Amino acid sequence: MISPPARGPVLTVTLNLALDVTYVAGDVDWDGVNRVGTVHRRAGGKGVNVARVLAALGCEVLVTGLAGGPNGEAALADLTAAGLPTALTPIAAPSRATLAVHDHGRELRRTALFNEPGPTVTEDEIARFLSDYDTRLRGAAAVVISGSLPTGVSPRLYAELAARARAHGVPAIVDADGEPLRHAPGGHPEIVKPNAEELARALAGSDEPHGPDAAVRGAQVLRRSGAGAVVVSLGADGLLAVTREGAWRAAMPYRVEGNPTGAGDALVAGLTLGLVEGTPWPERLRRAAALGAAAVAAPVAGDFDADVLREVHPGVRVEPEPV
Repeated sequence: MISPPARGPVLTVTLNLALDVTYVAGDVDWDGVNRVGTVHRRAGGKGVNVARVLAALGCEVLVTGLAGGPNGEAALADLTAAGLPTALTPIAAPSRATLAVHDHGRELRRTALFNEPGPTVTEDEIARFLSDYDTRLRGAAAVVISGSLPTGVSPRLYAELAARARAHGVPAIVDADGEPLRHAPGGHPEIVKPNAEELARALAGSDEPHGPDAAVRGAQVLRRSGAGAVVVSLGADGLLAVTREGAWRAAMPYRVEGNPTGAGDALVAGLTLGLVEGTPWPERLRRAAALGAAAVAAPVAGDFDADVLREVHPGVRVEPEPV
């Protein structure tokens, strides 16, 4: 059993909260009519998924963010039923819904995602959230800032949230895409976690060359911009971490088939737990990579397969990376 952190809860920030709907079907006809075998409906968004994994690992969490309308109410009810503590700031516009269609066919397993853009948020609502956020930071062990931003929110907000956490002595982890990712290092988060495609998009237009070592160079750019460490998820090729203490690659022992939705969130949960426990980077990466694989084996984002975690974890190979 993993020991929980010594201090307060890990805050997860989900500004674009969702009601996640997952359809599980076999041998989907993508041009025809299909019968759904199983339907899952529950609160979602990257920060919510991170909180679910952390809670399952014995870590105290607090789900924060924005919620509005019937979808927001349904998401809050689900979080309450799941026993996840919440402190969501209400907004007037309805929170979004997302749809994942998981094709669990005999020959091929794949998942299609359909994500609504989310509500339009006012400046007053953001100001209320920031006031709530500052209050919740007091005594927190860490804060995870992740996912997309709703309409009307500045792409620099994640950098501001990381800076506010830093001012309270709370380490921040940012998992974002596009402009929010590009600006995030300016808030000096402890960890920034893009995948390879997100990293490339964030650095689009820069003079960084592309090629086999693009992830290393891109991670170094974000480090020079203010991030304490940059962890790049490389899909089946594992993880790359460029940190103050050095750089490492984590390679998976084998490929796990299933639903990749939420795998990155489980990985972030592993990094967060390692951060609050002070786990050395090689073991931090090993556990994070194994959690990502175990999440792929689970049908719904926010869950992970404990048997796969136990099986994969010892086989994850972590080696120093020259930079």
